[in-house]
Amino acid sequence: MSNAVSPFSSVKLPAALVQQAREAAQPQRRSVAGQIEYWATLGRIADETGLTVQEAREAIARYDARQRGGPLDESLDAIESRFVDAETTGRLVQAVRSTVSANRQKASLPRAA
Repeated sequence: MSNAVSPFSSVKLPAALVQQAREAAQPQRRSVAGQIEYWATLGRIADETGLTVQEAREAIARYDARQRGGPLDESLDAIESRFVDAETTGRLVQAVRSTVSANRQKASLPRAA
């Protein structure tokens, strides 16, 4: 018999939570355990840093993409989510103002012949 210590532990969770995790995991192609781990990570990040849930999701997506060596999720849902987040935090307004200001500066520069 091996005395090796397993990196995993078993815990009892309410059946309703496991079912919710199963339903949430399927479209994301995660296991039930992976979904619960994701939720726990999201909760820890939000709790420890004061991030909003959306900011924590984005941080996890960036981390996951770096781990996989792949691009960020560029689905329409992901793009819309980032847009809505930028709009609600005021970053969208600031980005538009900065772009307009930069374009005005470019337009006022004398053009080379």
